[in-house]
Amino acid sequence: MPKTPATTRPTLHMIGNGHIDPVWLWPWPEGFHEVTATFRSALDRLAESDDFVFTAGSAAMYQWIERQRPEMFAAIRQRVDEGRWVIVGGWWIQPDCNLPSGESFVRQALYGQRYFQEKFGRMATVGYNVDSFGHNAMLPQLLRKSGMDSYVFMRPQRHEMGLPSRVFHWEGPDGSRVLAFRIPFGYNASRGLPTHVARTAAEVEPPVTETMCFYGVGNHGGGPTKASIAWIHEAQQDDTGPELLFSSPDRFFADVRAHDWSLPTVHGELQHHAKGAYAAHSGVKRWNREAEHLLGVAETWTAVAHAAQGREVPVCDFTHAWEQVLFNQFHDILAGTSLASAYEDVRDTYGEAKAIAKRLLHGALQSFSWAIDIPLAEETLPVVVFNPHPWPVQTGIEVECAGLPEHPGLIDELGEPVALQLIQPEATVSHGSRNRFCFVADLPPLGYRTYRVVPLGEGAAEPDAGELTSDEETFTIENARLRLRIDAATGTIAELHDKELDVEVTGGPAARPVVIADSSDTWSHDVLSFDDERGAFAPVRVQLIERGPVRASIRVESVFQRFTVTQTFTLHAGDALRVDVGVEVDWREHHTMLKLAFPVNLDISRATYEIPYGFLARAADGEEQPGQRWLDLSGPLWRKGDLYGLTLINDAKASYSATRREMRLTVLRSPIAAHHDPRVPEPEGHFVWLDQGQQSLRYALLPHAGSWRESEATRRAAELCAPPHVVLETFHPGPLPQAQSFVSIDEGSVALGALKRAEDGHATILRLAETDGATTRAKISLRPWNRTIEADFTPSEIKTFLIPDDENEDVREVDLIELAVK
Repeated sequence: MPKTPATTRPTLHMIGNGHIDPVWLWPWPEGFHEVTATFRSALDRLAESDDFVFTAGSAAMYQWIERQRPEMFAAIRQRVDEGRWVIVGGWWIQPDCNLPSGESFVRQALYGQRYFQEKFGRMATVGYNVDSFGHNAMLPQLLRKSGMDSYVFMRPQRHEMGLPSRVFHWEGPDGSRVLAFRIPFGYNASRGLPTHVARTAAEVEPPVTETMCFYGVGNHGGGPTKASIAWIHEAQQDDTGPELLFSSPDRFFADVRAHDWSLPTVHGELQHHAKGAYAAHSGVKRWNREAEHLLGVAETWTAVAHAAQGREVPVCDFTHAWEQVLFNQFHDILAGTSLASAYEDVRDTYGEAKAIAKRLLHGALQSFSWAIDIPLAEETLPVVVFNPHPWPVQTGIEVECAGLPEHPGLIDELGEPVALQLIQPEATVSHGSRNRFCFVADLPPLGYRTYRVVPLGEGAAEPDAGELTSDEETFTIENARLRLRIDAATGTIAELHDKELDVEVTGGPAARPVVIADSSDTWSHDVLSFDDERGAFAPVRVQLIERGPVRASIRVESVFQRFTVTQTFTLHAGDALRVDVGVEVDWREHHTMLKLAFPVNLDISRATYEIPYGFLARAADGEEQPGQRWLDLSGPLWRKGDLYGLTLINDAKASYSATRREMRLTVLRSPIAAHHDPRVPEPEGHFVWLDQGQQSLRYALLPHAGSWRESEATRRAAELCAPPHVVLETFHPGPLPQAQSFVSIDEGSVALGALKRAEDGHATILRLAETDGATTRAKISLRPWNRTIEADFTPSEIKTFLIPDDENEDVREVDLIELAVK
């Protein structure tokens, strides 16, 4: 090892670890074995060396050991008590740090930190995601409010993102800060440890004289070896080299704070590594988003049912479901970069979580619907529609049922007629045995409304749903606010016109399927953008498939070589400023990407993306970017100058790109599964390719005047991903009225993050997030609890309230792990 002058002798905190991917190029049973072997090895090294310290996170792995190797778990607990086995991370697993929802990050900490507290009597103070591919800007607040004031990461590495210092203050949009450290060179080192130490020491720059050096066999586990520990012991005797300390991240950050060095502050996100991972494996992206929203809605209605009906559901039911989701958010699983066969288990465990959520949800909903007073009325069908959102929702509803009258109509709870339209049923059976209809429901905030299907008299007038026209020759549909025209020659949107403001929204053929050459590996290492267009789709069928009082729809079927894209464009009657689109894809291509392109009629635009519990403006430079449910382009209109924009929301995808006059949604990629550079696949080799076959998604286009805030993108995306639920009822007496609101929030920029029973029981948890970047005050009415909360929010602030079941106890603010705020 090169000699270092004593006057500049740096201190290296040697962090013994064994990074474990529980699933990656192996399935979870092999991952369980590697956890067991790594933890056993670490215990052996601790017994051999009195000064050795081992660091490990991920509560899920500890739970595996607790359940399967109780004697080993007891030995770990003893070493934790001694301070030589150091718990870091505080999360259930090391997840992807861009794709999960904001509430999923809360649950990573809620279940991880509470597990560590229960089993070891302590919580982690250091966030720890050493292998995740990027880190969203809201993490500093999420970490601080779950007991962690420091953060360790490695990616993006130096060639992917420049940083002013290896250790720095990381600040989120709300002003929350954590002390962060980027690992130099790697978290694994066993062979070549002398070179690894020398390189790390050479990176130390004044005024900071200390750094961390991670060592131990990893990825497939292993941990520090006898040889590496022996070498460190030997190197500690050389006072001409760096000072080596068996240490932990906790101790390093404590030393940094004690020195009070002047450190730079980095604002915003830490990106990017492996941009292709945001679109790889469409299935896991969809399963995750479905499970997140379904669990959230089930928890909400379960909490309301407890307060209003006294309905009891054990919290552990939800805990088990969430644990399946959180484990599958591991960065190599949710990124789509694991073995293809591993996703069979992923699919099944997401399915388990969704099945639990559906059972609990429908139990809660039917506890309400069965208690509604619905008098007998012959030849009618009661339909109860539940809105899970704490704001009024006006949306299209579809109902499939049996035995409709010959001329069906619809009335609300007051007996007022509501426009109804028959549409194609899902079941293809004898005419009349199954029917499907649609209507537009006006729903109260987080509540329900009862409608009835009734027979209309012969020749009875249909109720007016508002303006809606269609032209089969020009493939144009039009309501009071929008005119949509499809070009039959290209199968794309030729015109999207805001009639009230006389604005042409699109700046060219829109909703255009774009085929892009993509020869990169599963991660798309070192790829920044995907723009090598390979060809164009050609429409083979354009049809006006629905025209009625409620909605009109145009279906476009397009083909490119061996695969098809079908898009169904729908406008609802009245003044809805929104186009809903259903997409079906049948894909049979390799090393290609499919995007949908939406040119906008703007001069200079600003691209804003939804991120977990927040938003972020990024450069409109065409680079691939992760996003949650929406992307917006806003700016001055071309040749007009008025501020205008277009928001794109979707229910299944998380990868986008934008230039100043076009935004694109990445629908899928088809690389070889689990292909990692530099391996060059054989041209004639047989491989498993991602995203082959059929898949679907829904998206919506929201034109708007002004900035993205005017479209209420976060609310509209929540409505798309968590639509109202329908319960078909019968006639019975009951104490409940036919329409009711339970919870409402009066401020549009404040989103509901969670409404759930508290982990410790006897209380309800309410989580809210300010999503527009504005200082505001919100009033939350919680009628079943006989409570009203008025709260002030700073920009991008997350707040959590604990509402005791005992009305004599005060509501109080707590942190994300449901402990009192200090």
